[in-house]
Amino acid sequence: MTSEIVNPRVGPDTDAEAELNAGLDPAFALHRGGKLAVRATVPVRDADDLSLAYTPGVARVCAAIAERPELVHEYTWRSQVVAVVTDGSAVLGLGDIGPEASLPVMEGKAILFKQFGGVDAVPVALDCRDADEIVETVARLAPSFGGINLEDISAPRCFEIERRLQDRVDIPVFHDDQHGTAVVTLAALTNAARLTGRDMTGLRVVISGAGAAGVAIAKILLGAGVRDVVVCDRRGVVSEDREDLTEVKRELARITNPGGLAGPLTAALAGADVFVGVSGGTVPEEAVATMANGAFVFAMANPDPEIHPEVAHRHASVVATGRSDFPNQINNVLAFPGIFSGALRVRASRITESMKLAAAEALAGVVVDELSPSRIIPSPFDARVAPAVAAAVAEAARTAGVARA
Repeated sequence: MTSEIVNPRVGPDTDAEAELNAGLDPAFALHRGGKLAVRATVPVRDADDLSLAYTPGVARVCAAIAERPELVHEYTWRSQVVAVVTDGSAVLGLGDIGPEASLPVMEGKAILFKQFGGVDAVPVALDCRDADEIVETVARLAPSFGGINLEDISAPRCFEIERRLQDRVDIPVFHDDQHGTAVVTLAALTNAARLTGRDMTGLRVVISGAGAAGVAIAKILLGAGVRDVVVCDRRGVVSEDREDLTEVKRELARITNPGGLAGPLTAALAGADVFVGVSGGTVPEEAVATMANGAFVFAMANPDPEIHPEVAHRHASVVATGRSDFPNQINNVLAFPGIFSGALRVRASRITESMKLAAAEALAGVVVDELSPSRIIPSPFDARVAPAVAAAVAEAARTAGVARA
């Protein structure tokens, strides 16, 4: 990897390049040459192998698939590979950095698919921002894949792209920034409520952030039975009396905020049982102190949580973050490998709301007998996670009627 790729303002003979060459930054050493490679699953050792893997043997398989298209799932990689698609417009912690700069993240996502779910994944970074172009491009690529994982596409385009693309293709389309975060958040909240003897339906939840993750979290919590969810954006509570809302936020206002709250986030926190942060920024401690006794704080912004865990612990009974150096990490890797593994296993045509709820329930169940304030969610390295989530998702797909195997 050249210094021009790392930083176009730095030349190859500068101190920055010398530092990289000296191996002082292990991240660059790990990424040199990329993190992925293609590996054959069959040998080609001699002419006989070649005649089966390629011509003339391959022609018989192609003809069979042409006659019976469903055979593509049995005789190609399609049913076990996912496209990880981005336009680089909303990369976690970095923002709009473009398709090329997003590739290390997409490669990393593909590694996690394989490591944690046994699912092969291919990074696809698109040099376009128009929703029509993205939908059309991915739809044309879809015959090569068993599923589409949309990643790091900015809101509100991500909502439209996911919806329209799912309408175009008969394989699962899953925007992980929305639904992966929502599934893990619901699992953590389920176990926090179990641990403290609370009823989920009676919790009042305040979500800071009305982007991709905030919208999806609000919807999955409502689907799980939480009745009182309030979502806040930079201008305060998302409420029906506001005239500055996007179409997505207008829908959100219709289904949330049953108490008709208005004003800033700090006002909404008064008496709240749960804070969920997916926005960045900082929440003052005096506002945290106004939350209900025994509150839960899930401050998930990275690298700086909206409420630092030390502050949160002074006022909350359960604390979670998005960071790996604190207990109860809300990490999407707990969800997406198992969700796709289960969906691919039964050749699901889509991922339904019931499949997401099943994933959250299964994830929470992994540690249900081990609950403590510092363990409401499993570790990403818990080998029980992906199999439990995959099995639950596959069964939910069959029940929902979207399974084809």
